Amino acid sequence: MARNIKVIAAVIGAALAGAAVAAATPEEIKTLGSTRMPWGAEKAGNKEGTIPEWTGAITPPPTFDPKTPTRRPDPFASEKPQFSIDAKNMDKYADRLSEGTKAMLKKYPTYRLDVYPSHRTANYPKYYLDNTVKNASQCKTVSDGLKLEGCWPGLPFSFPKTGNEVIWNRLLKFDAPAFTSVNMSSRVVDATGKSTLTGASTVWIQYPIFDPKRTTPISGNEPYEVLRLDYSAPARKAGEKVLVRDSVDMVDTGRRAWSYLPGQRRVKLSPDLSYDTPSPTGGGTGVLDDTAVFFGAMDRYDFKLIGKKEMYIPYHAYKVRDPSVCPDPVRHVKNHLNPDCMRWELHRVWVVEAALKPGKRHVYQKRVFHFDEDFPGVGIADNYDSTGQVYRVVLNLPISLYETPGYHTTDEYVTYDLATGLYAHQTDATDKGGWMVTDMKPDSFFGAEALAAEGVR
Repeated sequence: MARNIKVIAAVIGAALAGAAVAAATPEEIKTLGSTRMPWGAEKAGNKEGTIPEWTGAITPPPTFDPKTPTRRPDPFASEKPQFSIDAKNMDKYADRLSEGTKAMLKKYPTYRLDVYPSHRTANYPKYYLDNTVKNASQCKTVSDGLKLEGCWPGLPFSFPKTGNEVIWNRLLKFDAPAFTSVNMSSRVVDATGKSTLTGASTVWIQYPIFDPKRTTPISGNEPYEVLRLDYSAPARKAGEKVLVRDSVDMVDTGRRAWSYLPGQRRVKLSPDLSYDTPSPTGGGTGVLDDTAVFFGAMDRYDFKLIGKKEMYIPYHAYKVRDPSVCPDPVRHVKNHLNPDCMRWELHRVWVVEAALKPGKRHVYQKRVFHFDEDFPGVGIADNYDSTGQVYRVVLNLPISLYETPGYHTTDEYVTYDLATGLYAHQTDATDKGGWMVTDMKPDSFFGAEALAAEGVR
């Protein structure tokens, strides 16, 4: 009898736990638009005033020329660092540093965090915010958090209750419905400081679910993001094409990827473009789901929500993305990006710990993610090896766009490999004008047939 009572209690407890994470509470939903931003972030600043209250979108600097929108000057160029963090004083700030950041500071005497005043500039289109509010009461995860149900094209979870929900917020982050870059590059910097171009391409990224004309909920098997790269350099990659389609249903539909190789003159399905497959342009410094901190399916990890805390993260990365301020030889120095080109700010982040599931394989045994409460695709990943040591650290380098209020670019990132001393700076569109917001292309442009038709023969 006692055993049966324990079993019944466990079942009831599990049911209550499931109900608790199904959706935001009515009390939480009432705060949206008042004490909480429509995307769930706290509107107020912190008690110390080191994180400000949200007051509005970013204001373009007077030097911004709308006729050349991809040249985006730093709106905070006149600001000076409030202080710097290095290996000598890091203990003073340890509770606001990720373990990966601490490891970088310990390993490299030249690594430094210049901490600037914090600015909260997140802003989103009305249709996205309207859908986000709907999601607060309707969107939920099913299938152990691996699928979405009842969701609209907005932020899925304004009040995340699980680690999976935070990761869904990252995967369905809003930057813009469609982007292109005419010469996106990836570079690897070796332990001697030598910078090598590992890939240059014209790239198109599109988020079909965020079509402004759309008025319907998200269906499970449709793509939430499609990506196409047409490589032009280096010579060994010129003519290659890659196509990736990520579905909202990452269990049954999942990722579909194709590649075109000029030497073979054919398009082939590429199921290995996922998980811990080495990044094709990462030079051995990272894997595919390191992209922009995390990018891909969640089924190999158990994601645990640790909570929200204040942390120093890269933010408003206008300097490192401005070739007139930090051109390639300046920003790419030995062991890490030039600290003079970086800007760190204090922000509230969601912390999620990912533990590799029994029977699953991945090069990272554990991962800890730190995602900003205002920009859910911005943050830091600390990735651990099988010995429990920090192996690789991944950082976003985000900016907000001036020419289209509410649009952002958050996919540029850097991966530091602490084991080798190498790092990769990827999806870097700095030198040829940056990312451009474009009209949405037809879905056929992101199909295997299009790669075949346009392939070099």
